[in-house]
Amino acid sequence: MTHPDAVIANDRTYPWPRVPAIAICLDGCEPAYLEAAIAGGLMPTLSRIRASGTDRLAHSVIPSFTNPNNLSIATGRPPSVHGICGNYLYEPETGREVMMNDVRFLRAPTVFARFHEAGAKVAIVTAKDKLRALLGAGLSFSDDRARCFSAERSASSTLAEHGQENASAWLGMAQPEVYSAELSEFVFAAGVKLLADWHPDVMYLTTTDYVQHKYAPEQPEAQSFYAMFDRYLTRLDAMGAAIVVTADHGMKPKHLADGSPAVVYVQDLLDDWLGKAAARVILPITDPYVAHHGALGSFATAYLPAGADPAQVISRLSAVPGLLLVLDRAEAAARFELPADRIGDIVMISTGNMTLGTSIDRHDLAALNGPLRSHGGLTEQLVPFIVNRVMDLPHPPVLRNFDALFYVTTAAAL
Repeated sequence: MTHPDAVIANDRTYPWPRVPAIAICLDGCEPAYLEAAIAGGLMPTLSRIRASGTDRLAHSVIPSFTNPNNLSIATGRPPSVHGICGNYLYEPETGREVMMNDVRFLRAPTVFARFHEAGAKVAIVTAKDKLRALLGAGLSFSDDRARCFSAERSASSTLAEHGQENASAWLGMAQPEVYSAELSEFVFAAGVKLLADWHPDVMYLTTTDYVQHKYAPEQPEAQSFYAMFDRYLTRLDAMGAAIVVTADHGMKPKHLADGSPAVVYVQDLLDDWLGKAAARVILPITDPYVAHHGALGSFATAYLPAGADPAQVISRLSAVPGLLLVLDRAEAAARFELPADRIGDIVMISTGNMTLGTSIDRHDLAALNGPLRSHGGLTEQLVPFIVNRVMDLPHPPVLRNFDALFYVTTAAAL
């Protein structure tokens, strides 16, 4: 089949890859995880790639959450373009708080869809199913040129909806538990099988941060995870693919000395200042996986009642210990490239080891697996950006994680 020399997506030009182009998003991969595993001799392939290829750090988008960053990688653009600015949002027009995983929220086409339209074979494997529909927007599964399925629901995937009937049986791996390292291992194993048997032109593998939420870089369970990843990376690299390894966000400890979560409950503060439930605090980290983070992250927005003075609220919040930055809507949208109509009247970011909550009685913290580790703020913005080819790349803040598909297709076209 003939194909163009390049495709254009959201005003960026992506070269057509001569070899398979693979972008890997290691969810929650604080750079310290790689450093600890490499220092322990557990990642020989990644260590070699860093030495012989290109080793950089990059900036994620803010909020440093899963959905905004995965869709930024998928579209090559920030949330101001694609519209996905959290895992969760408030719709003022309906008065509802909803998960932001429906395709109707997506305002830009993905790079995957543009390649697929041009005749490429595209594969996307996610750990959690919440990303699958968004990442697969625009793909057609009628002619065996697209695969898009999740490890979380691999046993129920279908040809019509995912391009793969029963991905669990196809791979020969049981559908993993959602709270497990095996959920990510399924993604890597599927990527190896797809590359060996199906030969995609463009492939995206994105994992879950269960391990990173639960374990610090030096803990054996975290090191075992990265050793496992390196074994699959060895196989992908050996098959000649161009590969970029990056992350959606980092991860920091967010707990007190006694192990309890470090939280500023912003809804309780605003209730005291403005009246009960007069303001509405939204935590965009919110998703169904309460054992990961209990909806506690380092980024929050708030909708203020009519008549409230945003400048006064910002001033009072800025004086609260644990709050690093409080901005009004216009400044936050401009500074962090966010869609202004989806972020509330004010935006709050906490300090490195603090999180933001609504009211103390609204968080299910009983399900947390050990001391809280979370993300969302500026201190989790720095992520790895590693290419298994020699390339002349910028450094952060110019280099962004959402440059992954541009650079991996460029590398694959050389």
